[in-house]
Amino acid sequence: MAEFTTLRAANEARQKEWDKGAKIDLSYRGNEMAGETGEACNIIKKLERERLGIVGSRATLEQLAEELADVIICVDLIAMSVGINMEAAVRSKFNVTSEKVGLKTRLAVPL
Repeated sequence: MAEFTTLRAANEARQKEWDKGAKIDLSYRGNEMAGETGEACNIIKKLERERLGIVGSRATLEQLAEELADVIICVDLIAMSVGINMEAAVRSKFNVTSEKVGLKTRLAVPL
């Protein structure tokens, strides 16, 4: 999951540019993530509306991809602000859930 390492490095660099005074706190980050998650859910609603043939505005999978990417970026920013290693956290949670529900699929620890 080198992508997490790459994302973290880019988030760290961009935040130094964006928030020069380091004013953004955990509360701001949580609200930011909630907003981005809401935007993703709104796109999902529009995709479902189209699938069901209900009249209303439409959305695309590309729009959903953008909003989901925003959610992942926000999650990493929150994790970064409190010192959480997301790669380790995702691997651990995935494997714990697989074990809990009796599934064999696990995320391997990188070499």
